[in-house]
Amino acid sequence: MTEDAAEPYLGRRIVVRGATGSGKTTLTRRLGALLDLPAIELDALFWQPSWAETPAPEFREKVTEALEAVPEGWVCDGAYTTRLGDLVVSRANTLVWLHLPWRVSFWRLLKRTIGRARTREPMWAGNTESWRKAFLSRDSLLLWSITHHRGFARSTRRSATALPEGSRVYELKSAREVEALLSAVERSATAGFAS
Repeated sequence: MTEDAAEPYLGRRIVVRGATGSGKTTLTRRLGALLDLPAIELDALFWQPSWAETPAPEFREKVTEALEAVPEGWVCDGAYTTRLGDLVVSRANTLVWLHLPWRVSFWRLLKRTIGRARTREPMWAGNTESWRKAFLSRDSLLLWSITHHRGFARSTRRSATALPEGSRVYELKSAREVEALLSAVERSATAGFAS
């Protein structure tokens, strides 16, 4: 079920899902700022130096601690369903699904990857993108996007079933819909401060 993004009520525990390159982190940060909620980025909790992965039990513990550290609410981006299951979704009141066309997400990912490889911008745990990792590695995010984009929609639909009763789902299929949601949230937040 998809709610009307023109009159959103997002609650205080929001999970943002979307394919790689769809804009999850940007939306999470913007929603967090508008709603005065901390943004939790699962990639930042998962990746260790030298692109080492955090083992699943330790990752679950880190995510649980991050969510419980902010009982007033949070906006959390990412999925990691094979490692976390429904850990995040089962605690959320709202799922915002960035269900943009793959070509849009892939184009954004390609531009971002080239930019990061060029500037060597530090990411999680000080890791950086490299031309080799981006274009010549089996661990390439670009390759990941190509091979996993179809299964992501199924995974997100499955995850939505783990939301607590009464939770909302906002499925956004374009950049225009994302901006409309943000504008509506901003109007609502501004009205709340005025009253």
